[in-house]
Amino acid sequence: MGLWDKLKGELIDIIQWTDDSRDTIVWRFPRYDNEIKMGAKLIVRESQTAVFVNEGTIADVFPPGTYTLTTQNMPVLSTLKGWKYGFESPWKAEVYFVNTRQFPGQKWGTQNPVIVRDPEFGAVRLRAFGSFTLRVSDPAALLREMVGTDPQFRTEEVREYLRQLVVGHLGSALATAQVPMLDLASKQLEIGNTLAAVISDELASSGITIPKFIIENISVPPEVEEALDKRSSIGVVGDLDKYTKFQTANAIEDAASNPGGSGEGFGFGLGMAAAQQAGAALNRPTPAAPPPLPTKQWFIGVNGQQQGPYDTAGLAGQARSGALTRETLVWSEGMAGWTAAGQLTELASVFGAVPPPLPPQ
Repeated sequence: MGLWDKLKGELIDIIQWTDDSRDTIVWRFPRYDNEIKMGAKLIVRESQTAVFVNEGTIADVFPPGTYTLTTQNMPVLSTLKGWKYGFESPWKAEVYFVNTRQFPGQKWGTQNPVIVRDPEFGAVRLRAFGSFTLRVSDPAALLREMVGTDPQFRTEEVREYLRQLVVGHLGSALATAQVPMLDLASKQLEIGNTLAAVISDELASSGITIPKFIIENISVPPEVEEALDKRSSIGVVGDLDKYTKFQTANAIEDAASNPGGSGEGFGFGLGMAAAQQAGAALNRPTPAAPPPLPTKQWFIGVNGQQQGPYDTAGLAGQARSGALTRETLVWSEGMAGWTAAGQLTELASVFGAVPPPLPPQ
């Protein structure tokens, strides 16, 4: 540092920090040889805390406000320095400004899937990502545990540590939540609040708290998503046979309304499919026709000779030709013997269309 910087440092009696970044958590006030004049003005803005460190020991902590530095408002540092009489000479101390505002939008995500046991699908690999809000709850503890002598401590220096901490607790949070995989979306806020409390408790000794933890998405592997999509599609469609017919009807209608475009090829494809269905129908074995019902067979006796067999229609023809009369003997299977045709009721129809003999002249 040059002579002008040294002189400039000795002339400056205002200690303050105007943060022009969005990610600085702790900033050390630069001062030549760390010399601070007694009576210097300290300005601590809202969402800031000033911490004085003397020879590696945290001394006084100042909340937001404007202070004139004297031994009266620096009791710890005065004791460490042994100022019994309030000397006005410069003294050495490091001044750290700690940003106590919230730092939202800190991203996190699982590099490797977390395996949980689902009551419906069994062991399932889940991935998740989201964001959280970081805030300093104890500036002195943060300096002791994480900052050390770093002149500018940023969120990126603690982000990876917090991400690992989040992922380490995520599997336990999902498992103890006892929520089925398909219901996780409705429980993301509740699980996030639980994780925020657990992680804040673990970080309390480091002076950091997580006021807000957001789970933006919980997902499964692509092959599981594809299987779930198919399952959902089947549930939405319902009757697959009716759905197929409906889709085919729409496709035929679209092809008919566009005969000059790509519908020709599609119509040809539908025609081929229809032809295949028709061919399959033709190739199906035709069921055999049932055999004709058996008809009763009759024999007649004409001039002492047996003639036949005749069915009922054949007997009617014989009756019309005069070969069969009511006195003609007939026989059929199951009869005890030859009987005159006129005596059988079942042959009455045979003679119904035969006119009776003409009366004698």
